[in-house]
Amino acid sequence: MAEHVEHAHQHAQAHEHPAYPVGLRLAGRRVVVIGGGQVAQRRLPALIAAGADVTLISPSATPSVEAMAESGEITWTRRRYEDGDIADAWYALVATGDPVANAAASDEAERTKTWCVRSDDAEAATAWTPATGRSEGVTVAVLTGRDPRRSAAVRDAIVEGLRDGSLAAPHHRSRAPFVALVGGGPGDPDLITVRGRRLLAEADVVIADRLGPRDLLDELPPHVEVIDAAKIPYGRFMAQEAINNALIEHAKAGRSVVRLKGGDPFVFGRGMEEVQALAEAGISCTVVPGISSSISVPGAAGIPVTHRGVAHEFTVVSGHVAPDDPRSLVDWQSLAKLTGTLVILMGVDKIGAIAEALITHGKAPDTPLALVQEGTTAAQRRVDATLATVAETVRTQDVRPPAVIVIGDVVAEGPSAGTETHTSNQR
Repeated sequence: MAEHVEHAHQHAQAHEHPAYPVGLRLAGRRVVVIGGGQVAQRRLPALIAAGADVTLISPSATPSVEAMAESGEITWTRRRYEDGDIADAWYALVATGDPVANAAASDEAERTKTWCVRSDDAEAATAWTPATGRSEGVTVAVLTGRDPRRSAAVRDAIVEGLRDGSLAAPHHRSRAPFVALVGGGPGDPDLITVRGRRLLAEADVVIADRLGPRDLLDELPPHVEVIDAAKIPYGRFMAQEAINNALIEHAKAGRSVVRLKGGDPFVFGRGMEEVQALAEAGISCTVVPGISSSISVPGAAGIPVTHRGVAHEFTVVSGHVAPDDPRSLVDWQSLAKLTGTLVILMGVDKIGAIAEALITHGKAPDTPLALVQEGTTAAQRRVDATLATVAETVRTQDVRPPAVIVIGDVVAEGPSAGTETHTSNQR
């Protein structure tokens, strides 16, 4: 009876004081997990990542937990909990479906002075598991007492803010300068990757393309130098050489540099030329892939580039060089024979010649075609035609770059097929 009163007194004291937050360094230290169900499945990966020497005590386990044991990440003792299992443990997690076994294991942890989490009774536990998230070396752990959903919501808000740069958290210790080649996506600023947005928030200099997501530049801090790549003076150099030189000069000056490009850096973006130039100068570069307009812009206009029973392939080509130009590297004759979807970038002013070449090589003149101008932005506009009519349609409808051209039967699929559609972003 006296022991029960003592425990009740301890619990009453726990109500009066907040939990003391601490980060446990468990590498190489014994941790015991009682129970192999869903709770263990959620908690084990973090314990493994921390380097803990994990012993699981449970007669059964979920398939995911079994896989951890089979791979040697944890040691699994296939039986129910027995007194003495927590001996020499630094930390214990009790998570079975048997309240009696949970209470017994918790009592052992109390006797052996082992910090213990209980999934069935937080008030009886000596430790609580915070809602935890990580972003680029920062661990966020949130405790809100008896409201785990609020803990998770606060955790998510902080981690998301760190990842996308909306939560200002400047480095106060020296940070190595970097060069990052970032694909900004098709135009909508929401379609840049989380990593790309974070690197933008950490940049000292941003060299941006005309087709990059311009709205993102307005969010940058005032100290960031934004350079329009199209306006870099190139004198005796070609424009691309001048951009390469600017990247190298700012990097050598110790600045953190982001080269912001539209779509994906390596899809007709000359990204590899910039990576090679930096490598020749002895400067490493991080490449952050972007969502390519070749897929995303048709999708935003209601056109799937592949569709079951309609197209099992799609081909992306550049249309900036006409089919009869000696510089063209595209085999238009072979493309005309394909039955899948053809996506053409940078081809608005050459689409008449391209359509003529495809028809000449056997493509049906009535093949559906769509031009999607300013895709994914508030100015998005879709104009439909056929190979036979596209040249006249571009002229009469005044279609202008940038526009993605989609050719194939997939154009006729979906609710958006029609003569002309306009789309505004829903934010």
